[in-house]
Amino acid sequence: MKDKVVVITGGSSGIGKALAEEFGSHGCKILITGRNGKDLDEAVKEIRKKGIEITGFQSDVSREEDNKKMAAFAIETYGRIDIIINNAGITMRALFEDVEMDVIKKVMDINFYGVLYATRACLPEIIKNKGSVIGISSIAGYRGLPARAGYSSSKFALNGFLEVLRTEMLMKGVHVLTACPGFTTSNIRKRALSKDGTAQGDSPRNEGKMMSAEECARHIYQATVNRKKILVLTTQGKLAVFLNKWFPGMMDKIVFNEMTKEANSPVT
Repeated sequence: MKDKVVVITGGSSGIGKALAEEFGSHGCKILITGRNGKDLDEAVKEIRKKGIEITGFQSDVSREEDNKKMAAFAIETYGRIDIIINNAGITMRALFEDVEMDVIKKVMDINFYGVLYATRACLPEIIKNKGSVIGISSIAGYRGLPARAGYSSSKFALNGFLEVLRTEMLMKGVHVLTACPGFTTSNIRKRALSKDGTAQGDSPRNEGKMMSAEECARHIYQATVNRKKILVLTTQGKLAVFLNKWFPGMMDKIVFNEMTKEANSPVT
């Protein structure tokens, strides 16, 4: 992996930042993107202190033109692109009957169309270098979660896209990985959109019991090295995927009851 050029969207915090550190620690050259310039600069400075070669590029993944500029900047800076990690994402928490449609659209624009735009912009280089396309999906892409209509829909769509791309790239030597973390410590729940689009503010779940972003990044790095096709993380996540496939009715009740336990849960 030494000297491989890795582009990571949404790399300022959480899993994205942990991925930058993990891939960078193995000799990769890193480009991270983010919408907030201050957060991006701070992440770059912190990671550089660890001896990692890294550059930041401020962009909004939901804008196609920003992604084209990002890919051009990566090539200008490093001369190539080997891996794109589509990590940028946002979630929401509100019942479908209550949520404003603009909220779901925003989630889809970032979580789904953002992946399409970033991947398309980097794909010619990745095909040339027989590299990797990685999508950070979710268990919510296998099992719909109540009060997360926009989030689950975006991840189901993402899983479908990655499966299509994996098949299309079969004879071109391009590796496509669908990585599905379970509940992982990150800022995503704090920034979750409520029914009117305002930020939730606090995580409704006990973050201390979740897999760390650093452990998640280590698993994704190893799956990339081994060119795995699908990575489902955590025992709870693997069990959820299995049970939902074979016992969907039972899982409806299990998931409903689990989500009612969240603080101020809209699921009642």
